[in-house]
Amino acid sequence: MKRTPTAEEREREAKKLRLLEELEDTWLPYLTPKDDEFYQQWQLKYPKLILREAGSVPEELHKEVGEAFLTLHKHGCLFRDLVRIQGKDLLTPVSRILIGNPGCTYKYLNTRLFTMPWPVKGSNPKYNEADIGAACQTFLKLNDYLQVETIQALEELAAKDRSNIDAVPVCIGPDFPRVGMGSAFDGQDEMDFKNRAAYNVTLLNFMDPQKMPYLKEEPYFGMGKMAVSWHHDENLVERSAVAVYNYSCEGPEEENEEDPQLEGRDPDIWHVGFKISWDIETPGLAIPLHQGDCYFMLDDLNATHQHCVLAGFPPRFSSTHRVAETNAVLREVRREGIPMEQRNEILTAILTLLATRQNLRREWHARCQSRIARTLPVDQKPECRPYWEKDDPSMPLPFDLTDTVSDLKGLLLEAKP
Repeated sequence: MKRTPTAEEREREAKKLRLLEELEDTWLPYLTPKDDEFYQQWQLKYPKLILREAGSVPEELHKEVGEAFLTLHKHGCLFRDLVRIQGKDLLTPVSRILIGNPGCTYKYLNTRLFTMPWPVKGSNPKYNEADIGAACQTFLKLNDYLQVETIQALEELAAKDRSNIDAVPVCIGPDFPRVGMGSAFDGQDEMDFKNRAAYNVTLLNFMDPQKMPYLKEEPYFGMGKMAVSWHHDENLVERSAVAVYNYSCEGPEEENEEDPQLEGRDPDIWHVGFKISWDIETPGLAIPLHQGDCYFMLDDLNATHQHCVLAGFPPRFSSTHRVAETNAVLREVRREGIPMEQRNEILTAILTLLATRQNLRREWHARCQSRIARTLPVDQKPECRPYWEKDDPSMPLPFDLTDTVSDLKGLLLEAKP
């Protein structure tokens, strides 16, 4: 059965069509590092986008991450996803795998991915191959590193804002001071920054452009072939950060910024493109990505801007770390302005599932506490896992779903005439 597009999807498509009609046969302007005003524009219009060049990342971490990418690729762990766009089922040109906290999921383009777990404290995941487990451990290590970097970047943004300093670097290399850029972070504390950087999943991506017979052309700026079209990352905790580690399999040739014959971005080099959503006045940015570079989208950048990935010549991996929200559907049904029919449809679908989950949790918890279970030796007693306390901020929903189910039933009753 064909799914009816949501009001938000219809509005987004209408905006896209209006923008393309307005452009007609012209391109919007965009900038690369070869343009004199590139860094100034980045500083003024994209201040919550931070780049860490490869030289500022520990060399040993580069080595481990590169080997982990190749290990997962060798074992065939990355797959092209079947997604739905505007009612059409399509295979993505990029192969992916989700790695993260046990039980976490991530949804994009109407497709939900489940994590291959990394070995966080308190879990004991089993892997078919030891080197796959080692690769997951490496991405957990990378996750920890990027969390620290993100928190520091958020603190630097807040400090610069309080100092009212505007002119600071946006690109951090090994020879640059570690400073961020001004932003509105008044009243934010250390715990809030930690929550915004509490990455619980990473979406690994791989694509070899030479094996893709067709890639879409970037439609607004003429930036060239796209591996990933313009988008906002979905199903993330509000105002949480996104951190991306780039691993393009580059040869000895590097981008020649002095080549006067080349206009726009170098098509052999992978780039990430940024633009302000539905803005035709502000130039876009095409930022070259070399092996080991990292970039960070901080605060509300993911909501106010869109980004795309522009294909280069060599194969490329990336590890994109996010704070995924698995209770986004509950936030949606509570949103003001959602059509009554749509709210009822969602409530009816999820109430049964949540009630069933609650009953199963209660049953298993009771079995773990039963008299016969208590008579077993310690190494044979069943453990009530997963389990978390009511106020655990790392979990999207409480373990006891009684109040959640009751709240949703109340919403359903209110919606009935």
